[in-house]
Amino acid sequence: MQPLGSKDALIVVDVQNCFCPGGSLGVEGGDQIVPVINDLLPLFEHRVFTRDWHPNGHVSFSDNPQFRDLSWPVHCVQETEGAEFHPDLHVPDDALVVSKGVDPDREAYSGFEAVTVNLARWLRERGIERLFVAGLATDYCVRSTALDARNAGFEVVLVEDATRGVAPDSTRVALQEMAAVGVERVLARVVHAAAEAAGEPAGRRRV
Repeated sequence: MQPLGSKDALIVVDVQNCFCPGGSLGVEGGDQIVPVINDLLPLFEHRVFTRDWHPNGHVSFSDNPQFRDLSWPVHCVQETEGAEFHPDLHVPDDALVVSKGVDPDREAYSGFEAVTVNLARWLRERGIERLFVAGLATDYCVRSTALDARNAGFEVVLVEDATRGVAPDSTRVALQEMAAVGVERVLARVVHAAAEAAGEPAGRRRV
C-alpha cells in the first residue's frame, strides 16, 4: 500500500446507536469497531461521517404501507437517541457529517446519495483521490458507499476489521462485489503502517 498523504480521506459509515447492539437494527459486534475507528481517525486530515437521518414515516420503514425495495424496522429517526453516533465514537469538530435518507420517499444507502451535500464534489475540491471506508454495515451501507465511490472514480480501500456485516452470506456477496470493481481490503494495522511510511506517526491529529 502507498503511504498515506493529503489525497487520502477516511469515511466512517453509519456508526449509530440503532445499528449497534441493542439498537432497532443492531449489528452483532457493531460496537467493537468503535475503538478501531477511533485509532484510525488521527491518521487522516479529512474525515467524513455518514449517518441515516430519517424523517418519521420514511419509505424504508416496514410500518409504512408505501415501502419499496427492502423494508426495515423504524431506525435512525432524526433527533432521536437511536440516530446519534455511538457515544464512544470520536467525531472531530472539523469532520464532515453527511446525512442521508432525509427524503421521506427515497431510500439512500450510500453517502454519495445524500442530498445534504454532494460528497464526490466535496472530496474532489480537497484533492482527495483515495478513500478508506469503515463502519456499518458491510453488506448494506458500507457496500453501497464503496461501490458508489468507485463509480465516482476514487480509489477505495475497505478497512475490514473496522466494519461489521448483518449476515455472513450477504457480507460475503458484498465483499465479492466490492472486490470485482477494485476495492482493496486491508486491516487497520496496514493503514497505520502506511501512515508510518509517510513519516507521520499515529496520533498526529487531534480528534
